[in-house]
Amino acid sequence: MPKKLKVLYAFQGTGNGHAARALEIIPILQNFAEIDILISGSQSQVKLNFPIQYSYRGVVFFYSKRGGLNYLKTLFNNSLISLFKELNQVPVRDYDLVINDFEAISAWACKLRKVPIIGLSHQASFLSDKTPRPPQKSWLGELILRYYAPVEKNIAFHFKPYDDFIFSPVIRADIREAKLSNLGHYTVYLPAYTDDKLIKLLVKIEGVSWQLFSRKAKEVKLHGNVLICPIDAKEFAKSITSSAGLLCSAGFEGPSEALFLGKKLFVVPIKGQYEQYCNAAALRELGVPSLKVLNNQNLEPLRDWVRKEQNIQIEFPNQTKAILEREIFASSKLGSISR
Repeated sequence: MPKKLKVLYAFQGTGNGHAARALEIIPILQNFAEIDILISGSQSQVKLNFPIQYSYRGVVFFYSKRGGLNYLKTLFNNSLISLFKELNQVPVRDYDLVINDFEAISAWACKLRKVPIIGLSHQASFLSDKTPRPPQKSWLGELILRYYAPVEKNIAFHFKPYDDFIFSPVIRADIREAKLSNLGHYTVYLPAYTDDKLIKLLVKIEGVSWQLFSRKAKEVKLHGNVLICPIDAKEFAKSITSSAGLLCSAGFEGPSEALFLGKKLFVVPIKGQYEQYCNAAALRELGVPSLKVLNNQNLEPLRDWVRKEQNIQIEFPNQTKAILEREIFASSKLGSISR
């Protein structure tokens, strides 16, 4: 038998989306290659069921209490010296190929050492000018999306195939195989806002039951009509599949799951995250409402969303294995990027 390729799969742990996608992609990759795992960042609450060979601090993002990025705290709590040290520690030359989900340490290590690398991410979709943007583009945001994790070849995921290298989202098995119901509650995931702020706002929308998933919560607690739940992938899946809808930031995985399930969806982009502004623009084209900021003055659109029906459902076919096989592991494709 031919020897299996040795592949490093690298993803960032600054949020739950990359980790959730890794849970679906890594078992498929193991059919084709010997896989080692690298993660940078430690802000994900998704429980990983595979060993991590390399773990780095990477770039850590900090948020303000008002639901936006705290630029000063992010700047002063990330050391360039530490990042360069980590970059030099990654043994990328030990691998035939690196597959990268918008992870900066391994991407730059590969670029500097001329090691073959493929991008497999949502962020890669913004390399196409056909992908929706907000009315006002951010030159800094565009630079970050293009150069934060540079790779040789890109395979991207988005809500629609805006270009020929963009494919349907990776929907995890817990969602794809779930039995749907509607118990009347709304699932909430807005990690940039504090629990106290969200509780004060959500209790004002009376007659509605909210299930708020929190980074800080250690146990389930009830505050009026708001149930606080610790982050747990299976419990979140159970909540959203039995919900009336999802209120969340304008990330990618959460909105993708809501669209796949045909659930009502409302998004609030994290302030200062250009990628989320782009996602919100794409979602608005699909008929999904959004707010720039959630506060006392902006509760009426949320009340209106709760009252009205919203029938948006997009079929996201289960094509992840076929994409990986065709775009990466087919001998002709792999030969063009491997050493």
